[in-house]
Amino acid sequence: MGAYGSVLERPSANARGRRAAPPPAPRYWAFLSYSHSDKKAAEWLHKALESFRVPKDLVGKRTEAGEVPATLRPVFRDREELVASDDLGHTIRDSLSVSRCLIVLCSPAAARSRWTNEEIRRFKQLNPSGRVLAAIVAGEPFASEIPGREEEECFPPALRQRVDSKGRLTGKRAEPIAADLRPEGDGRRMGLLKLIAGMLALPLDDLVRRETVRRQRRLTWLAAGSLAGMVVTSGLAIAAVQARDEARDQRSEAESLVGFMLGDLKDKLEPLGRLDVLDSVGVRALDYYRKQDRGTLTDQGLAQRSKALTLIGQIANLRGDLDGALKRYQEALAGTAEALRRAPDDQQRIFDHAQNVFWVGYIAFQRGQVEEAERRFLEYRRLAERLVALDPDEKKWQLEKVYADTNLGMLLLEDAQFSKATPVLREALANAERLQAANPRDKEYRDIVFEALAYLADAQEGEGHLDEAIGSRERQLEGLQSAAATDQNDTMVKRRSLSARRALGRLFASRGELDSAVMHLRAGAALAQELRQREPDNTEWLRNAAMSYLDLGALLLASRRVDEAEPSIRAGCEIAQGLLARDPSVVLWVDAARHCLINRGQAAAARGNRGEALALARRAATLSPASAPKKLDPGSLFLIAQAQMLRGDQLAATGDTAGAAAAWTAALKLMSQSRSQAPQERTIRYRIAKRLGREGEAGSIASALDSIGYRHPDFVSERRRNAG
Repeated sequence: MGAYGSVLERPSANARGRRAAPPPAPRYWAFLSYSHSDKKAAEWLHKALESFRVPKDLVGKRTEAGEVPATLRPVFRDREELVASDDLGHTIRDSLSVSRCLIVLCSPAAARSRWTNEEIRRFKQLNPSGRVLAAIVAGEPFASEIPGREEEECFPPALRQRVDSKGRLTGKRAEPIAADLRPEGDGRRMGLLKLIAGMLALPLDDLVRRETVRRQRRLTWLAAGSLAGMVVTSGLAIAAVQARDEARDQRSEAESLVGFMLGDLKDKLEPLGRLDVLDSVGVRALDYYRKQDRGTLTDQGLAQRSKALTLIGQIANLRGDLDGALKRYQEALAGTAEALRRAPDDQQRIFDHAQNVFWVGYIAFQRGQVEEAERRFLEYRRLAERLVALDPDEKKWQLEKVYADTNLGMLLLEDAQFSKATPVLREALANAERLQAANPRDKEYRDIVFEALAYLADAQEGEGHLDEAIGSRERQLEGLQSAAATDQNDTMVKRRSLSARRALGRLFASRGELDSAVMHLRAGAALAQELRQREPDNTEWLRNAAMSYLDLGALLLASRRVDEAEPSIRAGCEIAQGLLARDPSVVLWVDAARHCLINRGQAAAARGNRGEALALARRAATLSPASAPKKLDPGSLFLIAQAQMLRGDQLAATGDTAGAAAAWTAALKLMSQSRSQAPQERTIRYRIAKRLGREGEAGSIASALDSIGYRHPDFVSERRRNAG
């Protein structure tokens, strides 16, 4: 704590230009800075540090902090040391300059304390290479970066930021070594050892192990003192064994805690959608394993290290850092591969390895690398089938087989192989429903039923079975609404509800039921906004939000409701452009940005702004991912063809018939590369064929769309225009 009324001294003007004096020799092992609200904790920590005796076999060891001492006396505590001082500022400055470390007791009160912040800032200025350690007694680090939780911040500004040579905050984030003294954190004993390890630049394990041994020896000597001398030797032997056992038990206990963090705790936090909290779980777990010698990790430690890496990869993925996510996934994959090599038939190890195989494949899927994604997903399916073969009655392995089939169905959908996807997804749904029927309260079984219904509906829509697709989606939405009524904070239910609403909006539009379509799309946009506010960095939610607004805008434009459409288009474009700026290699984000440009172009055309519409159509047609895939997926082909058709329409309106015909021909060529016969794709083929005068082809497509009851306003208005 900075003393009340103290002012940190400024260097006098006549001191400028003098040759710098050599820095004073360190006199204090640490300077303890705290708010008066944390006085009791400061008194305990001051006493604990000064009474601590460094294990003998570490004394004299050379580290980055110098030679390890036998004790850590003295430690400067300003309220204790400044009782007789008349010049508080001078004393503080001098004490900071002769302290090897700064220990900050962190709490919301400390974060608001001007003097605590000044002490940190001045220490960093005076000791650029000095060690700054944080001891958390209340609040949360970096909570000021989380909307709505600013009051929980426990790190003062100067602790969160780096300081330049003039003592000014730079705005660059600092990551101080932190110990959590709270019972739910490291606890006082482990927190104290963590601080001491930071002060002495020693591995924490060295202190923990030796402190455990020393404590056990002390207990053993007390017991041995009451026995005859002949048992002294036995007592020492017992001490050594007990010390070894306690160290082993302590490590086992730590790994069990990490296991809880990566298991039950993660599962409870995940539905809340808080990436920051989930990230801290992964980082803390990984930080524990970073301090271990990887070569000596137990099988449990190796597995949990991989789980921590996978979790951090998932958070990076959701935040849009695909490179960072892939790096973590690949590290985790190497760890689970090694664990599996040690025990090839261990079912849990096969399962853990399968998860990382999937995630590496999923990054490839996001980047449009279909062949790599398919290779990984097939490997994942093979591992799932191996699990079922090893234990056919284990429901967890049966569930993995459902996931594997669902993933393959998803790939087939992306490649527009709807007739192949449908049976795969029907089987996945049947198996998921069987598992859920046996375990009706299990959320994971419930969720995979929702997922399988969604993919099956998309396959049914692609085949032109609109009523079946609507039925599957309505069944999914009904289940999701029931789940939401049970737990209103489950963000995964909200995310799936958003996707279901978008799909139903598209399907009802295909049926010509525009009121129902708009109702579902507006509900989806409202859900998207709610999710976006809850976790602004979740890129999956951001993309869904962008597409919800853009889908609604496109339908309103098709219904000639331009004024209503434009606010939705603006909202969707803002999100889509933000995603593209994060990483232009993600195909889905590029397509969202392309969808935005097309919507804007169509709105401009509807208002008669031909030049603007033409420019936007050109941009949409030429936009491509930073690392363009060898083969464009049907969704990208559809959007580029739509952009070329819009471009041709604007050229035709300005009298450039040759340019218009070239643009329409380019659009038709693009559509010929897609094997998709989904109603939307057929509609754009029909519209292009009519523009190019290919009446036979257009008539055949129109008949096929009529046969499935397709009544989308784009198709209907095109037929009316041609009929007129």
